[in-house]
Amino acid sequence: MGDQPTTADDVRALVEERDIRFIRLWFTDILGQLKSFSINSAELEDALEGGMGFDGSSITGFNAIEESDMIAMPDPTTFAPLPWRPDEQG
Repeated sequence: MGDQPTTADDVRALVEERDIRFIRLWFTDILGQLKSFSINSAELEDALEGGMGFDGSSITGFNAIEESDMIAMPDPTTFAPLPWRPDEQG
């Protein structure tokens, strides 16, 4: 595996190798503002396979409360350990 993961398997391997405990899923709202939520490493498999649900009504411009269930689908090619975290924990 190179420096940048390209597949879900690469992400899984890097998370295990570096003992990464939390993964932050980032996205932008319709105004271009960065938003995120965290999952723990035990939830990674479900996230990679089917996405992670979140409340879209809490994000400006996404959905009304009646239709607020949304799914964030991680893109393995954009996974990167945070550079300010210790190497052994992502």
